[in-house]
Amino acid sequence: MNQPVAKTLHFKPHERNIFFHILTACNLACKHCYINPAQHGTATVSRETMEQWLTLFYDPKKESNVIFLGGEPTLHPDLIHGIRHARALGYKTITVDSNGFLHHDLLNRLKPDEAVLSFSLDGPTPAVNDALRGEGVFAICTANLHKAIGLGFEVSVIYTVSQLNIQHLAAMPELLERLGCKRFFIQVIGLRGKSASEQEAKLQVSPEEWLAVIPGVAKDAARRGIHVIYPKVFLEPGEEFQCAGNVAESYFIFPNGRVYLCPLCEDFPLHTFRIEDNCLIENSGITEKKLFSLDIPEGCVMNKLLQPGNLEYLPDGSPRHRISCCLLKQEIRPK
Repeated sequence: MNQPVAKTLHFKPHERNIFFHILTACNLACKHCYINPAQHGTATVSRETMEQWLTLFYDPKKESNVIFLGGEPTLHPDLIHGIRHARALGYKTITVDSNGFLHHDLLNRLKPDEAVLSFSLDGPTPAVNDALRGEGVFAICTANLHKAIGLGFEVSVIYTVSQLNIQHLAAMPELLERLGCKRFFIQVIGLRGKSASEQEAKLQVSPEEWLAVIPGVAKDAARRGIHVIYPKVFLEPGEEFQCAGNVAESYFIFPNGRVYLCPLCEDFPLHTFRIEDNCLIENSGITEKKLFSLDIPEGCVMNKLLQPGNLEYLPDGSPRHRISCCLLKQEIRPK
C-alpha cells in the first residue's frame, strides 16, 4: 500500500488571510492561552467596527479568507452577523476557531454552508485535555463537534502540541475517525501569553521529539481518511527560507486596533500596522516588518529573537536545524 506523503503548502501570492480577534474574553482559562491583555486589550469590537474592519481588509482581487478568533469568538453576540457580512463581501472561506462551547445557540442559528467550525481539543481523553483546558471541557467540546457533524457543518480539530500532551497525540486519529471529523490541524505551542510565563523547558518540544512524533501521527490520520495540516517547523537541508511577512498576506487583528504580520510578535508592541478612523496606518520605528528582512543562518529571525529555546548548534556554530516561518505548513491528504 502506498504511504501518504507530506506536501509543503507554499505561500500563495494572490491569497489574503485575515485572523480577526473580535474579542479577548473567554469562558475558559487554558494553560497555554496566547492572549495577552496588556498587549491585546480587553475590548470587544462592536458590530459596526466588525463590519468596517471586514470591509477594510477584504480585497476582491485576491482570494480573501477570514478566521474569527478570540478569546472565544462565539461569546460575541454579533458573530453570526459578522459571518454573514463577510459572506456578503465575498470572502472565499470563513472559519470560526472555538473552544467548543458554541455560545449563543450557534449551531441552531448558523447554517452549515455559512462557516467552517474549528474545535480546539488538546487531548484524546478528558484526563489529558481537561488538565490543560478545564474540567468538563472534553465532554462539551466533543459533544458539540459530533452535533455539528450531524448537522452537516464542515469541521476540523486543532491540537496544540507541547511537552504536556505530545505523548498522547498518537491516540487522536482514532478519536477523530470515531467522531467523523475529516480535518486535523496539529499546531506547535508558541511561547506567547500564558505560555511565555512558564518555564520554556516545561512546554516547548525539541526538534527530535517533533520529528519523531508528528509526521507519523499525520500519516496515521491520513490512512484513516483524515486531511492533516501541521507546521513545517524545521527546514530540509538546502531548503530556501521564506518569511510570510515578506511573501504572503496574513493580518492578525486585535480589538485594540493592533495589526501584526507575524503571530510570534504578538506579545510585544512590534505590530506593523494600527487601525485608526477605519484606516490602516503603518507604524514608524522598529516593527516586526523591519526585522523580516534580516537573513540569518537559523532561518526565522523572530524565532531566534523570541523563542531561542528550540535552537541547537553544531560544534562549528552552525544551527543543527533551521527554523521555517511559523506560517509555513505541510499537509497530508488521504489517498
